[in-house]
Amino acid sequence: MASDTLTTGTGGSGGPGRSGTGTGRRRPLSPRSGLTALAVVLSVISVLPVLWMLTSSFKTRETVTDGKLIPTDFTFDNFVYVFTEVPFARYLWNSFFVSAVITIAALFFHSMAAYALARLRFPGREKLFGAIFATLLVTAPVVLIPLFMVARELGLLDSYAGLIIPAIFNAFGIFLLRQFYLGLPKELEEAAVIDGCGHWRVYWNIVLPMSRPILSALAIFFFLANWNAFVWPLVATNDQDLTVVQLGIASFQTQYTSNWNYILAAATVAALPMLILFFVFQRQIVESIKTSGIK
Repeated sequence: MASDTLTTGTGGSGGPGRSGTGTGRRRPLSPRSGLTALAVVLSVISVLPVLWMLTSSFKTRETVTDGKLIPTDFTFDNFVYVFTEVPFARYLWNSFFVSAVITIAALFFHSMAAYALARLRFPGREKLFGAIFATLLVTAPVVLIPLFMVARELGLLDSYAGLIIPAIFNAFGIFLLRQFYLGLPKELEEAAVIDGCGHWRVYWNIVLPMSRPILSALAIFFFLANWNAFVWPLVATNDQDLTVVQLGIASFQTQYTSNWNYILAAATVAALPMLILFFVFQRQIVESIKTSGIK
């Protein structure tokens, strides 16, 4: 009896123990899994409005507000109307021309200013950089009226120059480039100086080629910001030939209040170039953010 009891007890305690350790416990979720799930949820929330805009631009006027993501009546008539009934192609050209010129000019001047603030030694350098950086704390509405008065006195209103020149200078680009240049090895510049290169040749032949990742990212930032500009073009221009794409979409909202299919088609046409540009250069954008704080 004792041996039977001992055998039964051993088997009973061993069986549940093995099954408990084999299948009864679940591994806890790691913090990385939780962050991944949170990133997926936030991505869906961010992408869903854009996806709804894209799909709704192919709907008819009767079905555009039906709340369905997939169109039931698929049509291209909205895009045909946008490009035939209004000069939307002109709006796109104005935005592209203004954004491209601002981006090229800003990268050129900002890179030179950032190189001087990062590498050249002159009295008041840190104070000058502090003053430039402090302008990031000033919001655009604060300087809107003074900027309009200066542009009016200089005769820049209702012209491409009035849209381009005030938007060239931005403390954000100077700050980001300066932080990047502080992380570049000084040995390359010192070797170039020993070989007889001046500051201009060092900047043009050494610093700029090494700055391609950060310049690519800044080009996206500048182009996107000026492509989406609304307030300053609204204030600085009254000429219909100078209307940019964001003002064109705003005019759609006033003229075709109930025709959301036309408004969404125009918004889709304006958003697609920026989405394509972002997906092409997203690696450069991430790399610039990673390296901007290196000193």
